[in-house]
Amino acid sequence: MSKNSKPRTQNSRLLSLDVFRGITVAAMILVNNPGDWGHIYAPIEHSKWNGCTLADLIFPSFLFIVGVSIVYSMERKIASPSNHAKMIWTALRRGIILIAISLVIQLILHPGFEHLRFPGVLQRIGVVFFICAVLYIKASERVRDWLFVFLLIGYYVLMSFIPVPDTGVASLNPETNMGAWLDRTVFTTNHLWSESHTWDPEGLLGTLPAIATGLFGIRAGSWLKRKDREDSVKVSWLFTWGVLAVVSGLIWDLFFPINKALWTSSFVLFTGGWATIALALSYWLVDVQGYKRFTGFFLPFGANAITAYILSDFVPHYFNKIKIGGSSVYQILFQSHYSPNNASLANAILMMLLVWVLTWILYIRKIFIKV
Repeated sequence: MSKNSKPRTQNSRLLSLDVFRGITVAAMILVNNPGDWGHIYAPIEHSKWNGCTLADLIFPSFLFIVGVSIVYSMERKIASPSNHAKMIWTALRRGIILIAISLVIQLILHPGFEHLRFPGVLQRIGVVFFICAVLYIKASERVRDWLFVFLLIGYYVLMSFIPVPDTGVASLNPETNMGAWLDRTVFTTNHLWSESHTWDPEGLLGTLPAIATGLFGIRAGSWLKRKDREDSVKVSWLFTWGVLAVVSGLIWDLFFPINKALWTSSFVLFTGGWATIALALSYWLVDVQGYKRFTGFFLPFGANAITAYILSDFVPHYFNKIKIGGSSVYQILFQSHYSPNNASLANAILMMLLVWVLTWILYIRKIFIKV
């Protein structure tokens, strides 16, 4: 057995996961901060409805990483049942904090409760983290695998065949699907994301298949954690599973379209497959082969992901308020010199770099903010 083909020891830190997380955070900031929402290059713009762009891979990658991280942070502790209650309580506290952070950010940047958005990205991450953590602590791998299948098939049946109370027919359209009806019923239209306030891409019902995305990550993390397999075998199987999941998602897309806003079952398989491939590639390059020169830029993001997320809301918000001679910095630096799409992209890159500088300062000072 070659040196680089040995399995990782149980105590080894998965540097590749920090890198993967950092790349995902950097991509999120890039996608969320164009200078002009009317001028965005297609790969970094979310799909209008059905379909999947590079931008649509970001959020499911976060939830996939949540699943992998659960394995690496909890595996040693779950061996003792006496730890379980404390672990579940800690997971609940972390989930609640994530939800609270999102609501506080909204209230700071956009004061007022009248149109406070109740669903959201951090809200979904918090809920998925807690449920997946409990399932990892209390359920066997076989139970989790069957639950993964049940969630995907059950969600497909629910969305495709169960009549929506508002209309009396099943629908996969933005305002008339079962998830949109449930969100309007529970949250009311004042507290949803869309401009029409009739549906939300991070709504309640879509959280069910999002849990499956987290379970996908737990499955991948459990495989990487195995001590009885060589790294080459681990990576080969991860690539194989990733490709099979992508192909399965494309096949399911023929009758249950890949759709981020609905978080369809085909979307779970398609994006989970790509996340698995990305993790396998990162693991092989970084942890096995030791290629770490390119990791330096992404590690500050990966090590302080929640901080980077918060900063990515505040930095652009206040930066865009700066006016010089009545013109914004975006207009002065980019809009006056580049084509509309390039100017918009340049602004997104600048926002990413500004957030990176702040997380880099924390990183070099070894300050890691966790929830």
